[in-house]
Amino acid sequence: MTVNAETHAGGHTWRSLPAAQQPDWPDHEALRDVLAELESYPPLVFAGECDQLRARLGAVARGEAFLLQGGDCAEAFDAVGADQIRNKLKTLLQMGAVLTYAGSVPVVKVGRIAGQYSKPRSKPTETRDGVTLPTYRGDSVNGFEFTEAARIPDPQRLKRMYHASAATLNLVRAFTTGGYADLRQVHAWNQDFVKSSPSGQRYEALAREIDRALNFMNACGVDPEEFKTVEFYSSHEALVLDYESALTRVDSRTGDLYDVSGHMVWIGERTRQLDGAHIEFASKIRNPIGVKLGPTSTVEDALTLIERLDPDREPGRLTFIARMGADKVRDKLPTLVEKVSASGAQVVWISDPMHGNTFEAASGHKTRRFDDVLDEVKGFFEVHKSLGTHPGGIHVELTGDDVTECVGGGDEIFVDDLHQRYETACDPRLNRSQSLDLAFLVAEMYRHQ
Repeated sequence: MTVNAETHAGGHTWRSLPAAQQPDWPDHEALRDVLAELESYPPLVFAGECDQLRARLGAVARGEAFLLQGGDCAEAFDAVGADQIRNKLKTLLQMGAVLTYAGSVPVVKVGRIAGQYSKPRSKPTETRDGVTLPTYRGDSVNGFEFTEAARIPDPQRLKRMYHASAATLNLVRAFTTGGYADLRQVHAWNQDFVKSSPSGQRYEALAREIDRALNFMNACGVDPEEFKTVEFYSSHEALVLDYESALTRVDSRTGDLYDVSGHMVWIGERTRQLDGAHIEFASKIRNPIGVKLGPTSTVEDALTLIERLDPDREPGRLTFIARMGADKVRDKLPTLVEKVSASGAQVVWISDPMHGNTFEAASGHKTRRFDDVLDEVKGFFEVHKSLGTHPGGIHVELTGDDVTECVGGGDEIFVDDLHQRYETACDPRLNRSQSLDLAFLVAEMYRHQ
């Protein structure tokens, strides 16, 4: 149980420190009213669930499990529909089934979902045709439309984020426990994908193996409950600190602070300043914490982050999300992994092969090459194999819809196709076919690790 309490001032110690990437709220009184209301709202997740995820991630840190984390670059209020949520969940469940079987390893499934409504940006303003307006920072802050009214940060949107996240979690819980996530059904979806995918022949042998294993268990009368439901956790970047601290509560069992906006939260590459507000906030809560590490990350950065966020060296508490770029991962990652391992810390290492591989196509669309995404994951696995450490998982931006945002993949998308269904508000996502291609290829890599 987690309760509201006046004594959660520990969740506000960040306010005395510089906070990067925060909205410039024009009406501070309106903001105070919204935050007071949010502080009275029920938790979106419970402390016990966060503890359970931390235990699951502890198994990943020890090399006994694999983390699959994925979902939208930025969620949108107008996409909180049953179809969009179901398609995203379906894709993650399909990827998880492939990875579980091929790797013979439990897969911890965490969505970038139910809270991923805020985005850091490289510039505070955007100029089009001589007009300069505040940049779009995600639906939690302002509107995507390029108008002065839409781009003014509006704190009422923080309440909309809470309600949209609540609706999403409600549906996810229904799907994952109500029979939709039954392993046999998920496997049937994968068989359909293998049949229809241009690269499907490559995966046919693996699909047949899974089929035989399920048939064997069925013949033996084995029908475990674990086949019928699935553990699924929510995560997002803890970016807008006003929102995150308004949803920080004292756990009545332990007196510890939990950010009940999601099971796991992470700190991005642009907000991981060691003396900044985001790291201070994360250090006070008991949720599992992720930190993005880009190519400029130093060993000193990583070791200091461990001291600040995981002083007790608790497996599952801290996840390092490497986002190096395909051209840098083999050079930059080995020293970090080696020195962190030598320090005795048991962190989870996962690969974000998306954020270091973005470029602008001639059409003006921001995109990523599937081959670059795959190459970064390959490099990540190679580094861990050479060091004898555990490649703990992948962190991908994906959707369950047939968008055309990343080029390549088995069902190949060309640069000239990008305009057909380019629907993301920020960064390009893998579509369902590309996501499943990636899962099968990662499963092969894990098998050979």
